Amino acid sequence: MPFLVFYAIISLPDSRFPKDHQVHETSYVINLSPDGKNRYRHYHVSEKGQVIEFRIQYEAYLEGRWRAIVRYDTAHGFAHRDVMHPDGTQTKTSFQPLDYATMLTSGERDLKRNWANYREDYIRDMRRK
Repeated sequence: MPFLVFYAIISLPDSRFPKDHQVHETSYVINLSPDGKNRYRHYHVSEKGQVIEFRIQYEAYLEGRWRAIVRYDTAHGFAHRDVMHPDGTQTKTSFQPLDYATMLTSGERDLKRNWANYREDYIRDMRRK
C-alpha cells in the first residue's frame, strides 16, 4: 500500500469549454514510498463521465531533482506510454485502439505495481553514461 504524504483531488469545471458542458479536471499526487522519493502524479479531464484527456506518471527523486520516469498520456491525440531515459530520449508505445478510460486504469495499475522496476531500469541506464 502506498505511503500517503500528499493527496489532493481537484475537480473543477474546465474553463476551456462552454459553461453548459459537464467537464471536470481531477489532479492529485501520492507518494509511493515512505522515503518520499517516488511518487505517482495523476491528471485527467472527463466530460459527462467519459475520460477525454489524461496524463499520469511515475516520478523519482534522483541526484537532487525530480525526474519523470514513465508517463501514460493522450498527447498527440492517442493513448500511449513514454519511458524516459537519462540521455533525454524516450521510448513510446501506442495503445490504440484502447479507449482512454481503459488506458488510464491500466496505466495507473502498471505504475503503482511496477514503479520500483522502472526506477531500477532508469538508475541502471544512468550508470551506463
